[in-house]
Amino acid sequence: MAMTSTGVTATATFAGGCFWCIEEVFRQTPGVTKVVSGYTGGQKANPTYKQVCSGKTGHAEAVQITYDPAKVSYEKLLDVFWHAHDPTQLNRQGADVGTQYRSAIFTHSDAQKKAAEVSKAALTASGEKGGPVVTVIEPATKFYPAEDYHQEYYANNREQPYCRNVIQPKLKKLGLRE
Repeated sequence: MAMTSTGVTATATFAGGCFWCIEEVFRQTPGVTKVVSGYTGGQKANPTYKQVCSGKTGHAEAVQITYDPAKVSYEKLLDVFWHAHDPTQLNRQGADVGTQYRSAIFTHSDAQKKAAEVSKAALTASGEKGGPVVTVIEPATKFYPAEDYHQEYYANNREQPYCRNVIQPKLKKLGLRE
């Protein structure tokens, strides 16, 4: 955990399909202070969007979140993650297909790993998702921020078809502002 002028912050990293979608969901989550879209979990240093889209880098599109644990727990972030995408889809989310769209939790501590494992087991046991949860849980590795035009994508491109047809319905379903 890090210290800021407002207190202690922590980091969480999630991959759940296109980073534009989960970025906006987490941007609207109370207690989250920063969300960065990027790439992680692969072998290539400093990958570009085009390289990651090729499916040959091993990276996933992901978001790295800075949050205030006094305002939002890691367990709550896990709950948001489970509901922000379909964790039963292997290497895809909707029309986005490839390992770069996999469902993954990249943990930054043993406590996060345990919380993620417990949360995944509970979700699986509940049957809520109607199928096996295929989300992988692995240690966080180097996170590479995506190009600037990917950051705060929804906020800057609300009228784009992808935003209107994919992100807006997701926000509405989750009870977040459009």
